[in-house]
Amino acid sequence: MASIRRALSPAYHDRSYQNGAGFSSPSNKFLPNGSSKHFSSSSHLPFLFNAVNIVYRKGWRRSFCRCLFFFVIGFVFGIAPFGYSDTDVRAKDFTFPELKPPHANLRFDDQIVTSVSLSVNTKLLEPKESTDIIKPLKQLIVVTPTYNRGFQAYFLNRLGQVLRLVKPPLVWIVVEEKAASNETAEILRKTGVMFRHVLCAFNSSSVKDPRVHQRNAALEHIERHKLDGIVFFADDDNVYTLELFESLRTISRFGTWPVAMLAQSKNKAILEGPVCNASQVIGWHTNDKSKRLRRFYADMSGFAFNSSILWDSKRWARPFSNPIRQLDTVKEGFQESTFIEQVVEDESQMEGIAHGCSRIMNWHLHLDTDNLFYPKGWLLEKNLEVILPIK
Repeated sequence: MASIRRALSPAYHDRSYQNGAGFSSPSNKFLPNGSSKHFSSSSHLPFLFNAVNIVYRKGWRRSFCRCLFFFVIGFVFGIAPFGYSDTDVRAKDFTFPELKPPHANLRFDDQIVTSVSLSVNTKLLEPKESTDIIKPLKQLIVVTPTYNRGFQAYFLNRLGQVLRLVKPPLVWIVVEEKAASNETAEILRKTGVMFRHVLCAFNSSSVKDPRVHQRNAALEHIERHKLDGIVFFADDDNVYTLELFESLRTISRFGTWPVAMLAQSKNKAILEGPVCNASQVIGWHTNDKSKRLRRFYADMSGFAFNSSILWDSKRWARPFSNPIRQLDTVKEGFQESTFIEQVVEDESQMEGIAHGCSRIMNWHLHLDTDNLFYPKGWLLEKNLEVILPIK
């Protein structure tokens, strides 16, 4: 039988054979030139290809047995208890230490509770000292009679600005005669003071001083509405200090103080009012010989009293219940004394205020403004234009 032998391809001439067989090493397939020695010196991954050579040269069984042997040794060393470590993590390891107060020896009496009452302990709300109690300020009731004259707007604005600086509560009772003018109401609104605009309907044309009936109209208003506070007759042409109004709130029944007055001759000042020993009235100042027959020597703006005397006679134990009013039948200058006699019996019921009556807090100037021209609405209809030549 004839045999045919084929010539090998030139690409396989360089292959090497083991044991004379025609089996080429698989490692040469991965080498660029077929040389394993050249691969071990030039490749960057010798470990991977050496493992492949071991599998194909010596067999995979020997490699598998070695891997299994070292795996078993590592596993045994891993589970063997060669050292001690406390791996028991408990919740108590992360808790904060318990803080306890120091021990105190306390004795408790055995008591039997029979009932329980729910109440509010008011002692905790009470201040420790009586000085901590904030008392409300007394209300001041300022009575001002006014009438049409040249300086009426000036006097009302000046008094209104003073009352605006006084701490509330304060009510300003302004009394006009015959009719309430819009000009007066506008001034009162602009002052920012709480006021009451009262009208005196009494015809005072035959009376020398119409302010007597105007004050009586204010007293009737206070009595009818039972206004509680300190009543003070403040004429609009007088000058007052803020200290006077603050001192009025210290009066309990009747208070008085000295007033500086400008004499009718306008060449000297006189003092009229009480002489005090601390707050006790022991005498009176006077320089007018015609008034020596009066019982009390006080100016109309030199005293104040509690308004409840007008409408609560039982509280002050008044012997009569007749309304307290100023009299227009007495001589001029005696209205103050006859009015005070209806309020108090003697000096023991009076209080001298402002540091023992040693300070002057208001002035009575007696400014005569009756002869001044009073324009309607306090406005001049014609402009007063003045032309001055230029020099």
